[in-house]
Amino acid sequence: MHAVPRRLSPVLALTLATLLAGSGTASAVTSAPATAATAHGWVATWTASPHRPSASFTPNWSEQGFANQTIRQVVRVSTGGALIRIRLSNAYGTTPLKVTGATVARTVNGAAVRPRSLRHLTVNQARAFTVPAGAELASDPMPLPLTALDSVTVTLYVAAPTGPATYHAQAMAISYRADGDHRADSGAEAFTETSPSWYYLSGVDVIGGTSRRAGVVAFGDSITDGYGSRPGADNRYPDELAERLAAMGRPRAVLNQGIGGNRVTVDSACLGDKATSRFRRDVLGQPGVGTVIILEGINDIGMSEAPTPIGAPPTDVSAKEIIAGHRDLIRQARAKGLRVIGATLPPMKGSRYYTVRSEAKRDEVNTWIRASGEYDEVVDFDRELASPSDEDRLDPAYDVGDHLHPNDAGYRAMAHAVDPADLD
Repeated sequence: MHAVPRRLSPVLALTLATLLAGSGTASAVTSAPATAATAHGWVATWTASPHRPSASFTPNWSEQGFANQTIRQVVRVSTGGALIRIRLSNAYGTTPLKVTGATVARTVNGAAVRPRSLRHLTVNQARAFTVPAGAELASDPMPLPLTALDSVTVTLYVAAPTGPATYHAQAMAISYRADGDHRADSGAEAFTETSPSWYYLSGVDVIGGTSRRAGVVAFGDSITDGYGSRPGADNRYPDELAERLAAMGRPRAVLNQGIGGNRVTVDSACLGDKATSRFRRDVLGQPGVGTVIILEGINDIGMSEAPTPIGAPPTDVSAKEIIAGHRDLIRQARAKGLRVIGATLPPMKGSRYYTVRSEAKRDEVNTWIRASGEYDEVVDFDRELASPSDEDRLDPAYDVGDHLHPNDAGYRAMAHAVDPADLD
């Protein structure tokens, strides 16, 4: 772990002073003003795509919200920096979110944090702040030097009832809750309740690390979100890609913007806004991003044949509609100057989604992704994950057991299928 320096360098001191003057705005978060000290701007180093409070695959706290409670959440950054800010989303809240206080610290283990690293977050230099309904809010910059793959713990204390909470259902990580105000606790004793979801936390940004526009967004559904990976182990494919780049001596931001059950063409109260709608916020709105990898469509295909896992009826979507959605995403990305990588849809034979009709749709979509030339590059997850004996089925070595989602080894194989040269 790194000790927080007693004094900032002159450049970072100027950066901090400049950013403090303009931070804490409740809207889409933009990069810092372009000055000699802030030429690289903010870079998102961790994200989670928010969605509506709802029942989901596992029990969660989103529908009841919080009152006189402390929420502690642990995330691993993909790249480091000298300054940090935290973004909170009340995108689906119907009332303002009143945060009585919040802290950030380096993680020790579980809900425990390193005491000397704990810092009280502020917005416009005030410890108590409000996130308006429908908005995202960034904290003031905080000196907390991080390196690639460090873990940080964000703790929120809310005194007044919040109402239903904007959240991210499938964190594949553990969040903690305590009654009363425990935002400054270094120990874990008070945090006796746990949840497999993230609440309000939508982004961690850094400055002073990798250059601007180096960030990569992995955009998709549960296969991007990491369902089937070992909880708490950071083995989702975007995590594995960040590890691979760091091991190569080329650390860069890799952002996970997957939502379990998400579709290209269909909105859902519990599976997120459709990809074409949320792309502006979840990709184009992230600071420091230059490339996006799009892996979407398997749920449009599968949920044409079978009810959703949480009971919604099938919605028939054609391969042509999925392709049109992909073209929309490509247009949005290119309009903002992003490099766009298309990912083929992995095998699904033997899963609840598989029929002769659904397989024909998957083949049509994958053929278009590979051969149309509309993407800048293609990463062929279909061929990477296919069984040697049956190309329509996941390799048993990569199958978590439902014949649809990879296991840890499968996610590692996906990360190694991405050519680092294609990210530039």
